[in-house]
Amino acid sequence: MASGKILWIITALVGVILLGGAVTIPLTNQPTFCASCHTIQPAYDSWATSSHKDVTCVDCHVRPGIRGFLEDKVLAGVEDVAITVFGNPTEHHDLQATVYSSVCISCHRAVLRVSEVSTRDLPGPVKDVGLIMSHRKHMEAFMKNGNGKGCTTCHARVVHGTPIKGYDIVIPRGHVALDDQRHEPNFPKNSKLWASSLADCARCHDSKTMHEGQVISKKCETCHLPNKIGDFLF
Repeated sequence: MASGKILWIITALVGVILLGGAVTIPLTNQPTFCASCHTIQPAYDSWATSSHKDVTCVDCHVRPGIRGFLEDKVLAGVEDVAITVFGNPTEHHDLQATVYSSVCISCHRAVLRVSEVSTRDLPGPVKDVGLIMSHRKHMEAFMKNGNGKGCTTCHARVVHGTPIKGYDIVIPRGHVALDDQRHEPNFPKNSKLWASSLADCARCHDSKTMHEGQVISKKCETCHLPNKIGDFLF
């Protein structure tokens, strides 16, 4: 009798948990739920006008699978709620979130072929600036170095920033004449978003950083066709 009662209680608890999950998971997957935290609202606003406005927050910020769900959604979500309710939330311009390159590549696998195909097949804006850098080579270098760099090293503001070149493809900014004017981020100076918005290829191509025993060149010809350089430099 006692064992039957315990079994009934366990079954009821499991049922409540499953029912609660069936309700809360879809609810908390909605970007509007994320925006209910005031520190996330600016990120929501920029997302809503970005080229990724049809991609939800969890699509980019939560890795697929059980581990991704538990670490990126459950544990990180509980921590965020605790900080918001009981702690001192970080200002939105100093928030940092990890977007794993594997998540980006799950949708953008073709980008690994950019500049590994004939220039006539490249996207218009990429062709215009004569880009010849290899995405695949950069991704392999990031993985080999193991320093946490990846897609968002160059494309950090693709969703939570303002495109300034007149098209949605976010090329590291502020170094070619396609910018109507030098970019001044709309964030407090020296905040994390301010710094990342100004960062461009020169963060690595500075004639100082080493890779595989060689200094990474900052010459424009390293990544651009020579006959295109004169048209776009300041």
